[in-house]
Amino acid sequence: MTTPVIAYQHLGLSYGSYRALDDISEEVKRGDRIVICGPSGSGKSSLLRCTNGLEPFQDGDIEVEGVSVRNCPNLPRLRTRVGMVFQQFDLYPHLTCLRNLTLAPVRALGWPGDDAEAKAMTLLSRFGVADQARKYPAELSGGQQQRVAICRALILEPTVMMFDEPTSALDPEMIGEVLQILKDLAADGMTMIIVTHEMRFAREIATKVLFMEQGRIVDRGSGADFFRRPAHPRTRQFLARLMA
Repeated sequence: MTTPVIAYQHLGLSYGSYRALDDISEEVKRGDRIVICGPSGSGKSSLLRCTNGLEPFQDGDIEVEGVSVRNCPNLPRLRTRVGMVFQQFDLYPHLTCLRNLTLAPVRALGWPGDDAEAKAMTLLSRFGVADQARKYPAELSGGQQQRVAICRALILEPTVMMFDEPTSALDPEMIGEVLQILKDLAADGMTMIIVTHEMRFAREIATKVLFMEQGRIVDRGSGADFFRRPAHPRTRQFLARLMA
């Protein structure tokens, strides 16, 4: 049996009396491309943030390559295995794009500065933003910032990449660029968890789709079957609205 890259085990997260995540159990296997969808406030982003320890949770556990997130003695090192790309890019505004990429490899993994810069420039070139390396994030377009943010996550050579609504802050003409990058990563075999409302993209790329509502996974299915035969009435309603 294949060991999962990530295993959610009865995960629960509360903010006071509000239950943000409730009894989440799921496995992510190597090569999976899991799309998480659902209405705003359903727990999608919280699930990602719990996965790499950015959000402490109260119940259950998450294992990343067999390592417990709850009891992890070195969360910074664990986060190098789980790349995260945020909605609002979250680049350090006071650092150049190149420095945004090299900071973690040098500080967290002890890479020599020259090696980190060489790897960073290779990635920036691959994604068409090498000419922006010496600029600051505010000098870039939204699409360019998101590509730099993806490079920043990839430079650590993570086992899995997580994307939290990676196109939500982009102008319409930039959305296609970022979605194509995700398709290219999928073609390379990257394991990915993607929170998105881009359902046509999800139908094209997903090996599994999870539908969340009120902190629970209420529907799940393989990429093709999920869209052809959604099991839950709420899922059918959601897809009808987004894919009309």
